[in-house]
Formats: sequence, C-alpha cells, structure tokens
Amino acid sequence: MPPVSPAVAPSGPPPIGAAIRDRRRRLGMTLQALADASGLSVPFLSQVERNLAMPSLVSLTSIAGALGVEMSYFVGAPSAGQIVRRGDEPEYLQLGGAPVVYTLLSGRHEERKMEALLIAIPPGISSPVAHREGEGFWYIMEGEIEMWLGQEHFLLRAGDSAHFDQRHPYRMRNGSEREVRMLWVGTPPLL
Repeated sequence: MPPVSPAVAPSGPPPIGAAIRDRRRRLGMTLQALADASGLSVPFLSQVERNLAMPSLVSLTSIAGALGVEMSYFVGAPSAGQIVRRGDEPEYLQLGGAPVVYTLLSGRHEERKMEALLIAIPPGISSPVAHREGEGFWYIMEGEIEMWLGQEHFLLRAGDSAHFDQRHPYRMRNGSEREVRMLWVGTPPLL
C-alpha cells in the first residue's frame, strides 16, 4: 500500500488579521479611526492586523462593531452559496446599455478581491474608453476582438489572453461578424 500524505491542518486559531485589515481598508478607515471607534489602541490593532496578537472575544466584538459587521464575519466560513456558482443557475448582469451579455462567475463573499465574468459580445459592438484601479485579464474563448491599451493596438483571437493594468486607458471592439465569448477577470470587484 502506498504511503498516505497527511493533510496539512492549520495549527492554532485561524488568522483574522487580514480580514480585519481588508474590511477596514474597504471602508476607507485608518487604524486611528478604527482605534477611536473600537476603543482599542492603534499599536494593538496593528499587531492584530499582522497576526502578531489575537484579540479577546470582547476586543473582537468591539472591532466588529466599529467595522459594521457581526463577529462571525471574522471567524465563520462563507456559506456554499457565496463560494460555489452552479452552471445551471447563471446570474446575468446588466452593465451599460449595450446588448452585451455578462454572466457572473465569481462568488459573492464579502471580501472578494476580484470579479470573474463570461462576456458575450455581439458583432459590431465597441466599448468606450475606460480605466479603473486594478488589473484586468481577458481570455478569448471564441471569435476575435480588437483591443487598444494606451496607444497600443492588439487583435486577440480564440486562445489569446491579455493581462494589463487597468489604470491605462483601454477599449475593445468586435469588428467581426461573429459573437465573441471571453472570460474577464478583474480587480477590484465590479459589484
């Protein structure tokens, strides 16, 4: 019988510092603002965010209250509906007025850092010039699409991908006579 590798189990309590830091940043709060709202010190909160200190239940309750969430937000696992998206239950988004079909692929957990969409772009559709914080990743599944990033022009065909900083102006156009199907993954999330 071949040897069995033991499962790697985390030792000790789960690190919650990153969840606290991410929530604080998403709300645009400084450590000082969190300290003022929670009644805890900035040095202590800094240590908690770096997983160098573990808050007591009383301190975690104060942090959760200051960040507008329940304490379970930091210690509970997301529900299955926030993690898994079933192919036979698609969720479509309406973004803009164009006849483009956006199918949401990513989960709905609160602190996600990216969004994933399956996009169907009819022939003749062009997007306006856009730019936003974060990264964009496009993978062309079917068809071909023109892409402009700054002054650069690219023709992307099935199997091609583009990974770029979305702070630079970009746009796309389906100048072909076929629908384009592409996977879009970007940060930060759209919704």
